[in-house]
Amino acid sequence: MRFGFLITFALTLTLPVAAVAQSLGGLGSTDSFTFSLSPQYPTPHSQATLSFVSGSVDLANATVAVSVAGKNIYNGSVQPLAIALGGAGSLTTIKVIVTSNATNYSQTLTVQPQDVALVVEPISSAPPLYPGKSLVPLEGSVRVVAVAHVRSAGGKVFDPSALSYTWTIDGTQIINSSGIGKETVIVASPLQYRARKVSVAVTSQDGNLAGGASLSLTAALPSVRIYENDPLLGILYDRALSGAFTIRGAEVTLYAAPFSLPTTNGTPLMQWFLNGTAAQTGNFITLRPTGSGKGNASLSLVASSDTSTKVTTNLSLLFGATAGSNFFGL
Repeated sequence: MRFGFLITFALTLTLPVAAVAQSLGGLGSTDSFTFSLSPQYPTPHSQATLSFVSGSVDLANATVAVSVAGKNIYNGSVQPLAIALGGAGSLTTIKVIVTSNATNYSQTLTVQPQDVALVVEPISSAPPLYPGKSLVPLEGSVRVVAVAHVRSAGGKVFDPSALSYTWTIDGTQIINSSGIGKETVIVASPLQYRARKVSVAVTSQDGNLAGGASLSLTAALPSVRIYENDPLLGILYDRALSGAFTIRGAEVTLYAAPFSLPTTNGTPLMQWFLNGTAAQTGNFITLRPTGSGKGNASLSLVASSDTSTKVTTNLSLLFGATAGSNFFGL
């Protein structure tokens, strides 16, 4: 899944932040300011940004002291700070003390990152044995799979099928596709030149562990390629035919390979046209020039799905050319 025509790019996010406000003896009110980490689901071994907001404390004229796991990492003016996080399931405790007008305000935040990734599997066409992946199809569908590696602080790894998955598409929660063990969702492709956001929240059944991931899908134009099918070597995938093609023997067989056409309701239809007249359907066509002398013809190929998505390619055929005089007759 890491190689392909269009690599599914996967955004990996992690489990959310569990915050506990905590007052220290003799200090000011804990609700005088709030702070948060972004992104909401930071990845393991990453850095998250700590930000501060207050409606009652003048943060512009205040100072802040920040400690992580009991170690002081910052003293100074109030500003966003980068916080280094540990591995999946590890606990990182962040303590913040804001000082304003000789009064201290304290809060504590505990972060437990988890590893959640999304894998995109376009439901679209690609040639057999193609070593890559097709693109997100226009007017088609995409399968999105959540790969969750959730563990407790003690190192216990949770079975992904026992976790609860909440899917959201363009801000709308998909109830029917959400629930325990529902690691996969089928998403309709976005319109051309638009994007579709897919996100998932993953939680343990007791709600103590949670994580998430999101990505943006964009659809790409489909394409169809014509290759020569050599009697000995098979389909010559290393060179797609375009422009003009010379038929040097008594016959030639060509193969049509559709890329990224929707396959939700079946394989795409291949329709060949010779000089504007429908010749045959299917991925293969065999051409046999007749008569004597040189000539030319136009070959067109229309690939279509069960939707209105179509793609066309054209080839100019030359035949009856004089063979070369080298040793191999080429």
